[in-house]
Amino acid sequence: MIVPWQELDPDTLDNLLAEFVSRDGTDYGEQEYSQAEKIAQVRSALVRGEAVLMFSELSGLCNVVPADQVRDQ
Repeated sequence: MIVPWQELDPDTLDNLLAEFVSRDGTDYGEQEYSQAEKIAQVRSALVRGEAVLMFSELSGLCNVVPADQVRDQ
């Protein structure tokens, strides 16, 4: 289910993004970024509409996924 991130409390969104970027396997390539930089990158992708926030009822987790993956389903 797509979560309308714009409707979330700003602190809640910050916490969700912080949890997302700190997960194992969230790789940003050869250059290392701080957690704040990673959060800013993900937030920017949400704002530009390149990514969406998805909630999985199965896992109980929120994920940030490319918007085109959601449109293709």
